Amino acid sequence: MTAVMTTPRIELEPAVTRTVRRVAPRPVARCGHRPPAAIYWRRRAVAVAVGLAVLVMAGKAGAALGGSPLAVPERRPAAASQSVVRPGDSLWSIAARLEPGHDPRPVVDALAATRGGAPLVPGEVVTLSR
Repeated sequence: MTAVMTTPRIELEPAVTRTVRRVAPRPVARCGHRPPAAIYWRRRAVAVAVGLAVLVMAGKAGAALGGSPLAVPERRPAAASQSVVRPGDSLWSIAARLEPGHDPRPVVDALAATRGGAPLVPGEVVTLSR
């Protein structure tokens, strides 16, 4: 034996009926129809203003993140000049070789302070950091 269950069908009417209001269609722009000159130039001005604003914001964001190639260049360590000591060299001859055409006194002072009074040995590499 099989049990069969049936459900009664109840027809319900909607409680609220909708009324559809028809609206007249808007005129569509035809091919070749151009807006008035004032609207054309206003749109162009707004587009340029938005473009400039985006460009300025991107520049500021790039500068804030440090990724902009226009940012201040990073500081690099001072370059060092090197010279090999030859037989008969003095601090004065090495200073003249490291910075030719300049006053050798500051270079001699810097080399003497760096070396701490140690004697020069031929073949030794003397480094002047700037």
